[in-house]
Amino acid sequence: MPPKNITSIFALIASSLGALFIACAATRTQAPVNAQANQTTESQADTASGTLPLRVLTDVPLTGGTTRFDYQSLDSSGRLYIAHLGSDLLTVFDVNKQSIIGDVKDLKRVHGVLAVPGLHRVYASATGNNELAVIDDQSLAIVARVPAGDYPDGVAYASKANKIYVSDLHGKTDTVIDAKTNQRVTTIALGGGAGNSQYDSGADRIFVTIDGREELAEIDPNTDQVVARYPLTGCKGSHGLLIDSEHRFAFAACEDNSKLVVFNLETKKATALLSVGADPDVLAFDAGLRRLYVSAESGIITIFDENDRGLQKVGEGFFAPNAHSVAVDSSTHRVYFPLQNINGKPVLRIAVPSDK
Repeated sequence: MPPKNITSIFALIASSLGALFIACAATRTQAPVNAQANQTTESQADTASGTLPLRVLTDVPLTGGTTRFDYQSLDSSGRLYIAHLGSDLLTVFDVNKQSIIGDVKDLKRVHGVLAVPGLHRVYASATGNNELAVIDDQSLAIVARVPAGDYPDGVAYASKANKIYVSDLHGKTDTVIDAKTNQRVTTIALGGGAGNSQYDSGADRIFVTIDGREELAEIDPNTDQVVARYPLTGCKGSHGLLIDSEHRFAFAACEDNSKLVVFNLETKKATALLSVGADPDVLAFDAGLRRLYVSAESGIITIFDENDRGLQKVGEGFFAPNAHSVAVDSSTHRVYFPLQNINGKPVLRIAVPSDK
């Protein structure tokens, strides 16, 4: 609504000038930003400060359009695979050189991605064709396309059984694929939407969040049977999942009520229900710092430090629009957020902890 008189106009101008002065002062005190950063990095870094213990290093321009991103996967060689869902491509980024290696194209609405360096393979779920694409990590060529249900999403690899497990959200199953032959082995009925699948190397089990039933299903890769189901008490819309096999924890994100369930893998019980940003999606874990990042569709990032009893929140705040995907390098502690539209282009925003 426009001002009703000249007094309100002067008040509005004064208020705007005051806000501009404060923003400029905050920018001057911000830590130096990498010269490659685009013009929005400093202002976005100021927005991301406050209660978030993160310092933005740089924004690296990405290929593709200003469209939605999804999961990421970092391999042991320093290659970060980024699913650019809205542009039907998988971007390969070198975290050591901070440059793009290349793109894998023709991946219709690519969602999940998992790099398996031991097999020299990268697996990407594409809901546009309801398939799992098998990619050679040297040539970046697609070597196989495997039917993977109705809306394939999360991807997990059971190393001992040499099988790939693909969450099927609409089909309410997990599709099992032989990693040697790239052939479907079986389909496991789950009774609800499969949000994400993760491998627990400590127990040699696949765990899946089940939306609608709000539970965690445990699958034995040797028999491909559901051997147990555990309630995710207090969770609504269970989707995101991350497993810390070493310390025997699982963390499940709840989209519909903005919660995070802490699940003890030894006692097989939910031990805590914690608040996070609205509509949480992707989780990432820094094993070196024992720090968990929970990214949300709302752009809010929640950060926890893990201890032997569970999690302690160390920060929460708005980071950037649509900052719902996160990956972390446990060796450098750098955190990666693909953002779909910063000044009219997609970028990979790189940050580091400011409290460590």
